[in-house]
Amino acid sequence: MPPLYSIGKITVGPALMLGWRPKVEGRENVPTTGGVILAGNHLSVADEYFLGAVLPRHVAFWAKAEYFTGTGVRGLLTRGLVTGLGAIRVERGGGRAALSAFDGAIPLLKSGRQVAVFPEGTRSPDGRLYRGRTGVARLALAAGVPVVPVGFIGTAQIQPIGALWPKLRPGTVTVRFGKPLDFAGRGDDHTALRKMTDEVMTEIQRLTGQEYVPRYAPPRAPGGGSGPAAGEPPSVAT
Repeated sequence: MPPLYSIGKITVGPALMLGWRPKVEGRENVPTTGGVILAGNHLSVADEYFLGAVLPRHVAFWAKAEYFTGTGVRGLLTRGLVTGLGAIRVERGGGRAALSAFDGAIPLLKSGRQVAVFPEGTRSPDGRLYRGRTGVARLALAAGVPVVPVGFIGTAQIQPIGALWPKLRPGTVTVRFGKPLDFAGRGDDHTALRKMTDEVMTEIQRLTGQEYVPRYAPPRAPGGGSGPAAGEPPSVAT
């Protein structure tokens, strides 16, 4: 476990559990060893906080490349933060640059680590569940690991889009884990990837009860969304 993440597990994690008292269901469905993709709906930045807090093992999240290359005092602090937390670097450009995100995630998964993916590619603008991008299926096949669906409920109420800090509303948040989905031996053509991704989204919807929208979530304005900073690179996740 990365050093800063370890510190967070004994400081920030307990504070979140004590202050917000999230309800956790199905945690037994998450393998205690081996690589696994945690694929969840995305309502708030707080999704990441609570996912890390309720699971004992390290969870690797995506972080945009700019966080790793900033200059000055702020850049140095940000670089130290994402590196210390074991984040996966994501290039915002397309093609080979975007594929580097997968290059960073696959070795982690093959070595037995957990990687979080938000298949919608960005936070939901209205609380509904949008069509998932196929990057989650591509990653599962490439790494040979199962996908555990995750459902977040209530995180948008404690930290809406645009809010810098979560509101203290104990008992508002629920995190639900579904049974692992094993895609081993499935095809990797577009039709097969689409079918696997839809299976993941169906399970997420079952966990959350959200209304499903059969189209991709609209992109956010610069500075207002999470996209590759907290999900998966949309240019390789169609």
